[in-house]
Amino acid sequence: QVQLVESGGGLVQAGGSLRLSCAASGSIREINDMGWYRQAPGKERELVAKISNTGNTNYADAVKGRFTLSRDNAKNTVYLQMNSLKPEDTAVYYCHAEVLTNYVGSWWGSGTLVTVSS
Repeated sequence: QVQLVESGGGLVQAGGSLRLSCAASGSIREINDMGWYRQAPGKERELVAKISNTGNTNYADAVKGRFTLSRDNAKNTVYLQMNSLKPEDTAVYYCHAEVLTNYVGSWWGSGTLVTVSS
């Protein structure tokens, strides 16, 4: 089993910043991609950003230049620094990881709410 524990969500005014963290633990042999998805009310879950185990990143167009994803492989942790937040960034943010245990599986955190007020 793998657990993804998220932290850092909350309420912020437009233009402000938040930092999300996600730590993976459990029977982990290797982690491939880690990243964040988000789901706003009435919308489908969408990719925000992901990072490979070699540090290659992929960002959604809506967050490029504002969000930065980093990774600490020694701690099995990813960090999403979110700057210049906009009301349209309001969503539940979910951590995701592709983890090799006895097989390669897709794991999700329980989500953390980010609310950006105008």
